[in-house]
Amino acid sequence: MDSLGTDLRDDAARLIDVLSGSGVWQPDADEKLKALHDLLAKKHPNEKVIVFTQFADTVRYLEGQLRARGLQRLAGVTGESENPTRYAWRFSPESNQKRQEVGREEELRILVATDVLSEGQNLQDASIVVNFDLPWAIIRLIQRAGRVDRIGQKSETIRCYSFLPADGVERVIRLRSRVRQRLRENAEVVGTDEAFFEDEHERQTLLDLYSEKSGILDGDFESDVDLASYAYQIWKNAIDRCPELEKSIPELPPVVYSTRAHDGTEKRPYGVLVYLRTAEGNDALAWVDKGGQNVTESQFAILRAAECSPEMPALHRQENHHALVKKAVEFVVAEEKSVGGQLGRPSGARFRTYERLKRHAEQVKGTLFDAPQLSRAIEDIYRYPLRQSAIDILNRQLRAGIDDDALAALVVALREDDRLCRVQEEEQTQEPLIVCSLGLSAGREEQA
Repeated sequence: MDSLGTDLRDDAARLIDVLSGSGVWQPDADEKLKALHDLLAKKHPNEKVIVFTQFADTVRYLEGQLRARGLQRLAGVTGESENPTRYAWRFSPESNQKRQEVGREEELRILVATDVLSEGQNLQDASIVVNFDLPWAIIRLIQRAGRVDRIGQKSETIRCYSFLPADGVERVIRLRSRVRQRLRENAEVVGTDEAFFEDEHERQTLLDLYSEKSGILDGDFESDVDLASYAYQIWKNAIDRCPELEKSIPELPPVVYSTRAHDGTEKRPYGVLVYLRTAEGNDALAWVDKGGQNVTESQFAILRAAECSPEMPALHRQENHHALVKKAVEFVVAEEKSVGGQLGRPSGARFRTYERLKRHAEQVKGTLFDAPQLSRAIEDIYRYPLRQSAIDILNRQLRAGIDDDALAALVVALREDDRLCRVQEEEQTQEPLIVCSLGLSAGREEQA
């Protein structure tokens, strides 16, 4: 203890010498501050921006100096703030559903914060994140971007700006190269398409995924990530052709239905297509023929059967339309209980991840790898539906042959960042919810 005290006093004396030799700080000579001001005032003068920094002192410094330079609708928040969540609401009232509580005069355009807001907050009214300094814990960098890169984000591009140390400091600590390496390691595990440095080359993955020319949608693949991509492409094509659909379709109530002409064959018979969300929160598509018999379990085949042009006329519904819808719902519910239970189809990410982690947890029980975080993640997967982003990530890694240890670490990280399951009470349903149905009829009857 005597040695520790001596070392601490020696360190303190050295730091005091450094401060004494540096003189009084001159904000007007702060090039980093000037660059931040230019970014906020010139490059993005009207957009919402969240600025993250490591230290509360830096938050207070930036808040005061940016205000002095004329920036308005700005606030700083740290762990010492009385109610950090209130600042999140003022900055992002739409995503937090607090518009009635936050008036336009109180709304913030710029929020300077420590990592007190890097977890568990909805900030997706903004699409620009600034890292005024880079954290040593790489997960913080990803969590910061995750505050705006969430469900409900309307911007197609998330911009992340990162300030780096001066060249001399960089040569000593090699921060940029270390961050790059850790981001690369993270991408190998998580499969992320995020790019945190402007000179990183663009990845082709997303372009291939959503391009009809890429061939990625050829064949009858049966995995959630492919299904989601195919469904997204249908939606994107539709709103590109008819932009008004982007507003009108979300406003439709559940249980809507229609009927269209269909060229029936033995393998593609007349009947009804149904899209529903089960009591366990799993999305499912079903196709039954006119006799109420299941036609196929291929989700792709059902999506393709539903395809039609905007010009195709609607027909009167078949007399037994609702009875066939009921048969389709009964089939999906029975299949869910008998095959995958509340975990969904055995080929789905939720079922496969749960089974592997449950087996893995048994194998590591009583060892150093027996972590309570893993048990809680497994329980969440059993109780709650996966988020779509988690489904995409898990399917990608399962396909790539991720081992059990890495899968466990990935799932725990997703859960800690609130990216694993939909656990909000309002998202849970007590019975199957019919979203919509489509009749497939033989005749070109009078338009409905």
